[in-house]
Amino acid sequence: MEELSYRDAVTRAIAQEMERDESVVLLGEDIAAAGGVFKTTVGLFERFGPKRVRDTPIAEQAILGAAMGAAMTGLRPIAEIMFSDFLAVCWDIVANQMAKMRYMTNGQVSLPLVTRTANGAGSRFGAQHSQSVENWAMMVPGLKVVAPSTPADVVGLFAAAVRDPDPVLFFEHKSLYGTKGLLPEGELVDQLGKAKVLREGGDVTLMALAAMVPRALAAADQLAASHGVSATVVDVRSLVPLDTATLLREVKRTGRMVTIEENPRLCGWGAEIVSIVAHEAFYSLDGPPLRITTPHLPLPSADNLEDAVLPSVDRIVKEIIETFD
Repeated sequence: MEELSYRDAVTRAIAQEMERDESVVLLGEDIAAAGGVFKTTVGLFERFGPKRVRDTPIAEQAILGAAMGAAMTGLRPIAEIMFSDFLAVCWDIVANQMAKMRYMTNGQVSLPLVTRTANGAGSRFGAQHSQSVENWAMMVPGLKVVAPSTPADVVGLFAAAVRDPDPVLFFEHKSLYGTKGLLPEGELVDQLGKAKVLREGGDVTLMALAAMVPRALAAADQLAASHGVSATVVDVRSLVPLDTATLLREVKRTGRMVTIEENPRLCGWGAEIVSIVAHEAFYSLDGPPLRITTPHLPLPSADNLEDAVLPSVDRIVKEIIETFD
């Protein structure tokens, strides 16, 4: 086992797949000699050379356009969009081209393309560089959507994404880059569409994604210690495909469900999960589903205001306990 930061796990994940398969190439802004603005690609340019690790202009449409063409002609590109907010600049390529190519060609053209991007708040980058936009991608047919919370999941899920025949949006959370975890040595490959039960309890099921996962775990500990409430914590990990079997099983077992989302409340991923549970497990519920989200507003720049709008451990505990009253 080795201990790696989430940031270094991204580097290890890319290197693992580039070492395994010469058709894997990496492109994006400042990802070569500079090692990436978040230092997630350090050493890859020196290791794999300028033909496979390529800096691009500041042009998101060009990055994904080139990556899409490369994927259509036999390569397996990894394209970096520096901040997930910037997907809005190239959303036509993501939603109208990448997502639909395999379907519109009746499978004659596959698109093994991973778009990785830094997502989420907590780093004080303001409203245009701090959004959690995985729900944007979740709504587009033809895309797969992944958001890991641990270094081990970064490596395993990234390998699964690179080897997948369809376009995958891989959301790395900025506030997790400095966190650390243990990883086994050697090749690590996971499976898309599988949630993980991280903690088992009998009173309520908490579902979280990315940076909200450690907060959900901390809230579960506090619920048990201060209120005698035993919580299950599920790391959703993959929004498309979505592991509905695990989510439904855990909700049926506890009878209560809570989604903890960094998305703005309107049309967040938790709303979709609540609708699935309401349709398929309604009579297993002992109370109404609870969604804990950010408000429907642009993220503030001020430290105290950004902290105030994001779901905190104390807020998670408070809102859950209120449902038991």
